[in-house]
Parts: sequence; C-alpha cells; structure tokens
Amino acid sequence: MTFEHEPIEWDDEITLLIDRLEEKSAEGGLTRQERALMDVVETVQLLDPEGDGLHEFWQSALDHTRIINSFDLVGSSAMVDVLNASQWCQTRHEDRDQYTETESDYLATIEEDLYEALSELPDLVAEFVEDELTE
Repeated sequence: MTFEHEPIEWDDEITLLIDRLEEKSAEGGLTRQERALMDVVETVQLLDPEGDGLHEFWQSALDHTRIINSFDLVGSSAMVDVLNASQWCQTRHEDRDQYTETESDYLATIEEDLYEALSELPDLVAEFVEDELTE
C-alpha cells in the first residue's frame, strides 16, 4: 500500500545531537532520555513509507516495549496508540502479503493514523530535546 507521506526531516540541531549521541552510544552508554531520542529517530527511519511500515517494525528484533516507552517519554501519545494498536502484527506471517483482507484493511487504517502521528514528531522531539537534553 502506498501512502502520501513525506519523510520526516529533523532540524539541524536535532541532526547534530543525533550524530553526537551515535558516537556516545558507540563509546559507552546513553541516559534514558538520550536512548529515547535515538529509539524515536531509528524507528522513524524503519517506518519509512517505502517499506512495510508497521509490519516491518513488529517483525524486527528491536526491543518493542522500550521503543513504545521512548515514544511515550518524548510525548508522542499518538505513536504509542498506533504501535499498541498494531502489536498483533508481530504474531503474523513474516510476509505481509499473507495477511487476510480484513487484516490488511485494518493495518491500512492504523497506518493512516501512523503517518498523522509521525507528522507531529518533529515538534514533539524538538520540545523534548529543549526540555530534557539541553544543558
């Protein structure tokens, strides 16, 4: 299914912070707030509209609970709702083409909400960074 969705673009301050956190992560540990930011950014990349979206997210080996908590921590309750609503995907076939018509229609409805929630993320992340990660 194809969605009319533009990829999220982070502002320069966020992009620089993410680069610094990637280096810090390689050297040692991140704080919970820093890990939350990285989880959000990495998950947004995974949810690219060119891929299999939520199906791909739930089929991945990521720590889904931590990621949902990370979206909650940055203030994106809409993303938490979308991820929770689509959690059933992790118990389905690896191939999204094997979904029933009902499952496919339901997932398409959830993904419409997903892209609306994603559009709110840049502002929420900027506010989170300002409140939690700015020294």
